[in-house]
Amino acid sequence: MSELTVLKEAHTIIYGDREKTYGHPSKNLKTIAKMWNAYLVACGVATEGEGELIDKDVASMMILLKTARLANDMTHRDSVVDICGYAALIERCDEEPTTESQAE
Repeated sequence: MSELTVLKEAHTIIYGDREKTYGHPSKNLKTIAKMWNAYLVACGVATEGEGELIDKDVASMMILLKTARLANDMTHRDSVVDICGYAALIERCDEEPTTESQAE
């Protein structure tokens, strides 16, 4: 079987091109969390400094987004790969970024 499993494909993505492009995942997810927090405060649905989203929340919410897409089409393989990737990123948020990924 030459086709990668969804788990292997997700691993290849999160440790390969994505990391080279965006740096360590926790850095990018923290940036997204800050932007989402600012948006929620600006919309009046959250208060600054209270119950703010963190990097792991972003990954979890992206899993929910991909799950919602699967509800529309359970055969969409890319969504399954992405769900695996975001689940792995939750664990990666606890890693110490390497010097290479910090330079990004």
